[in-house]
Amino acid sequence: MMFDRRTLMKGAAATLVAAPALAQDWRASTMRFIPQANLSSLDPIWTTATVTNNHGYYVYDTLYAADMAFKAQPQMAEGHEVLDNGLRWRIKLRAGLKFHDGETVRSQDCIASIMRWTQRDSFGQLVGRVIDSTQVVDDRTFDIKLKRPFPLLLDALGKPDTPAFIMPERHAKTEATKQVTEMVGSGPYRFVAGEYNSGSRVVYEKFDGYVPRSEPASRGAGGKVAYFPRIEWHILPDPSTAANAIIRGEMDWWERPPADLQPLLARSRDITREVTDPSGRVAIMRLNHLQAPFNNPKVRAAVRMAAIQEDYMRATQGDDTSAWQVCRNLWPKGTPYYSGEQDDLMPQSIDKAKAALQASGYNGEKVVIINPTDFPDIGPLGQVTADILKRVGLNVELAETDWGTVIQRRGSREPVDKGGWSIFHTTGPAPGWGTPATSLLVRGQGARGWFGWWDSPKAEALTEEWLYAPDEAGQQKAARELGRLALEEVATVPLGQFTLRTAYRKTLTGMPHGSAPYPWSVRRA
Repeated sequence: MMFDRRTLMKGAAATLVAAPALAQDWRASTMRFIPQANLSSLDPIWTTATVTNNHGYYVYDTLYAADMAFKAQPQMAEGHEVLDNGLRWRIKLRAGLKFHDGETVRSQDCIASIMRWTQRDSFGQLVGRVIDSTQVVDDRTFDIKLKRPFPLLLDALGKPDTPAFIMPERHAKTEATKQVTEMVGSGPYRFVAGEYNSGSRVVYEKFDGYVPRSEPASRGAGGKVAYFPRIEWHILPDPSTAANAIIRGEMDWWERPPADLQPLLARSRDITREVTDPSGRVAIMRLNHLQAPFNNPKVRAAVRMAAIQEDYMRATQGDDTSAWQVCRNLWPKGTPYYSGEQDDLMPQSIDKAKAALQASGYNGEKVVIINPTDFPDIGPLGQVTADILKRVGLNVELAETDWGTVIQRRGSREPVDKGGWSIFHTTGPAPGWGTPATSLLVRGQGARGWFGWWDSPKAEALTEEWLYAPDEAGQQKAARELGRLALEEVATVPLGQFTLRTAYRKTLTGMPHGSAPYPWSVRRA
C-alpha cells in the first residue's frame, strides 16, 4: 500500500502501536536495506556515483584501505616493500584470495585493475602520471616502478571513495570509458545477477570463499566479517513508503531518511537513528564548462554570487541547524585546508548576481538543470537553483528524471538541444573532498576530468606543487591557492555542509561507521 507523506504523518501513532505481525522466515538469513538511490550503474570505476561506490564495497576488495583515522592499512595486501629510494613498490598479496567465480586473485588482476583505475579517478590519474612500468614477480607479488617517488601511493589505492577496487584481469582490461557489466569481485558478498532489477531490487549473497583479516573492522579496513547470508536492497524512492516499511519492520535499515521524516522515526521505540559518518557531507552545484552559457566565466560568476546556501540546506536538510552549516569554501570545514569563509566570492545576493549577469554578455542561452526526482538529498538542490537562476534572469529549464538517468546524461558533452546539460547537483564526503589529490571539485583536468570538464593548467600545477611540497607549510600554501582559484573560476559552487542520521531497527547491532553503509560487522541482536 502506498502512502503520501502527509497521510503517513497523520497515521503514524496508529502504525507504531498496532503494526500487524509479519512472517519471520526471512529474518534469520536476510537483511533488508533501503539505499539512498537506485543502483543504475554497476561499475564503481566507471562512475563516481556514491550508490555505486557503496555497491563496490560489497562485491570488490582493495589492496589497501583507509581506517577511521584515514590511515592506509593492508587489506588484500599482506604487505609491501619500498625499494630503489622510493622508485619501486613491491606489493605482496595475502594467501588464499579468491574471486567469486573460484579463480585465484593474481598479481596480473591487481596490475590491470590499478591501471584502469588510474584512467578514471582523479587521484589515480596523479598516480598514473608517475608510473613507469609494472611487473609481475609471481602470482602473489608485483612491482610498481615509478618515475619519481610518490609517498602517497597507498593512500591513493585505498582512499574511501572510488578506491582501486580489484577485479579479474579480463574485466579490468575493459576500456575505461565503458562499463564493466559482469560483477565478479573478491569481496565479502557476491552480486546475484539473476535477481537484479534496476529500480526495484539488488541482491547480494555471502561469499563463503572470503577470508576476513584478523584486525577489527575500521572504515574500509580490517576484518570484513559478513554475518548475513543474504542482503537485499529495496529501492523505495517515495520516502513515505520507506518510512512506513521500516516502522512496520518490513525493512531493517534505511540509509538516508530525509529531514522531515526524522521526527517520525524518532518516535518509534524500535528504531535507532545514528550519525555513522561524523565527518559529514558537502552539497555542490556543478556547471558544464564546455557549452554556452557556462563557457563564459562571467556568467558562471553570476551563478556563484546567487547561491544562497541557507536556502539549499533548509530545502534538503530541514530547519534543524545542528544538522547543517554554511561553508563558502571548496575545502570543507573540518578538513586540513579550510581557511575560513570566502564571502567576497559568494556574497549570496540576488541583486549582485543580476548585475553581474547583465554585465557578462549573456545571450539568453537555455540553461538545462538535470535533476533527480527520487533522491531527497539532491532533488531539492536543483529546484532551488532553478528558482534562483530564473530570478537572476537566466533562461532555465528544469529537466527532472530518476537519478540513474541523471548519471547517464551528465556524461554527455553535447549541447542541450542534443541531449546535453548545463547544471547538475550532488553531494560527497567532506574528507573525500578535503585534499587536492582526492577532490574532484578543484581539479582542472579538462576533458580527462570530472563531469563539467573545468580546464585549468594552473590548477593542475598547484596540485602537483601540493603533492611534492617539501613541508606542511608548502602544502598549505598550494592547497589554499588552489581552493581560491577553483572558486574564483567557478569550477564548482559549494552549497553547504551537513551530517546524516541513518535509521535502523534495534534488532540490528554492530552498525559500521565510516564513509559508506558497509555490509560487514552488522548482524541481528
